Amino acid sequence: MNKEKIILIGGGGHCRSVIDVIEAEDKFDIAGIIDKQELIGSSVLGYKVIGCDDDLQLLIKDIKNAVITVGHLEDNSLRVSLYKKLKNIGFTLPTIISPLAYVSKHTTIDEGTVIMHQALINANVKIGKNCIINSKALIEHDVTVENHCHISTGSILNGGVIVKSNTFFGSNATSKQYSNISGFVKAGSVFK
Repeated sequence: MNKEKIILIGGGGHCRSVIDVIEAEDKFDIAGIIDKQELIGSSVLGYKVIGCDDDLQLLIKDIKNAVITVGHLEDNSLRVSLYKKLKNIGFTLPTIISPLAYVSKHTTIDEGTVIMHQALINANVKIGKNCIINSKALIEHDVTVENHCHISTGSILNGGVIVKSNTFFGSNATSKQYSNISGFVKAGSVFK
């Protein structure tokens, strides 16, 4: 089967995790990584850094798919600006879902979102654009995660929660059901 090519935008630690998910999902061939100009020619897990942001206009002629592999810790402004740039150029930002995750068929996930290994997403969940749902995150029924959010490793969003755009929900943080969450929630927090 001929798989479509995809480029990865950002070559740091989050990129390595996303490579693992893309390889496991086996839907795309990774054509290379976009990073800083001085890193061109280096590699990440065997995939070459083939260009920098300035090369995206040329690359879209041959490669239509891209995924943002820059992480989101305290500030997601780089992820948001990259998303806008890729959309303006005309890239398709597919949803990437680990085959080791469980995602209910009654869930909607928007473009550019990556669902990492062992995430569990239950029924009637809505996840927006350009989100990271990280390893072992649990998202219960009727949760809404708006655009550009990072739901971190091992965190728990209980039923009916609304996570506002640009929120970082830290590792092992837990929410009470039907909470409205926004901003930066540090690791291990209990959000009421």
